[in-house]
Amino acid sequence: MPRPERWAPPIWQGSRVDRPTVVTIGVFDGVHVGHQALIRHNLEIAQRHDLESVVVTFDPNPLEVLRPDVAPTRLCDLSRRVERIMGLGVELVEVVEFDTDLAAQTAEEFTESVLQDHLDARHVVIGEGFRFGNRARGTAQTLREAGLVVDEYSLVGDAEPVSSTRIRAAIAAGDVAQAAAMLGRPHEISGVVVMGEQRGRDLGFPTANIDHHALAAVPADGVYAGRAVLDGVRHPAAISVGTNPTFDGNRRTVEAYLLDVDQDLYGRLMRVEFVERLRDTLAFDSVDDLVAQMHEDVAVTRRITA
Repeated sequence: MPRPERWAPPIWQGSRVDRPTVVTIGVFDGVHVGHQALIRHNLEIAQRHDLESVVVTFDPNPLEVLRPDVAPTRLCDLSRRVERIMGLGVELVEVVEFDTDLAAQTAEEFTESVLQDHLDARHVVIGEGFRFGNRARGTAQTLREAGLVVDEYSLVGDAEPVSSTRIRAAIAAGDVAQAAAMLGRPHEISGVVVMGEQRGRDLGFPTANIDHHALAAVPADGVYAGRAVLDGVRHPAAISVGTNPTFDGNRRTVEAYLLDVDQDLYGRLMRVEFVERLRDTLAFDSVDDLVAQMHEDVAVTRRITA
């Protein structure tokens, strides 16, 4: 079915702007320190020129539509992404649904329909090398040719720019401390607490088994000190990622033992934050050896999260 001549992609949050805008565009998975710097630059321009600050983000990640076989893991879900962007002081976050229609739209069409017609953009802030539109043909020059003022901003970092790709690599390696340094906070995973094997309960350490999204960026197998968040309240937690080799497990899970919570958690939404990696996942010779190590893990977790 052909697209209308002035087709615009679906807008998740279709609020109207009150005045001309400065817009920043991207996926912003994780809203890491580089993204934060880019968005703060947007806010500075908005204040200087009396413009409304807007961030346009795409969901799902374009690769989930274009190349699902190589789609990256997700550093956070959409609601947390929007929450973090808004928390920086942005006035409006527009979530544009990325689908095959949007993928076919030219950069010029996107600039006109979304940035100019819908958002009344006058100024655009983008990261260096930003590309958009069909076949990624749109560049900063495309935006300038449409009459927009464009700022290309370098993402902050140490030897190389901070990127979602670098953060995913750190998480996959279990280096949650490095990931936290680039994110500006601990990496987290959220989901509903579901019934597990209940072995932890039998051992005196009842764990919450988290049913997370299939594309969630899960750290490498191991035991981590962290926190579990329930109804906005953080609780110290020892978090296990892996297959439980002591019991010949074959299903990879994320389980959290909340140090100071004794209540039924099934069916509740929980978020776990990974603060520090404690050790690898091990196959113990006996249940007694496992329990002794779990006591040690809990003691170390309490010290780290105090």
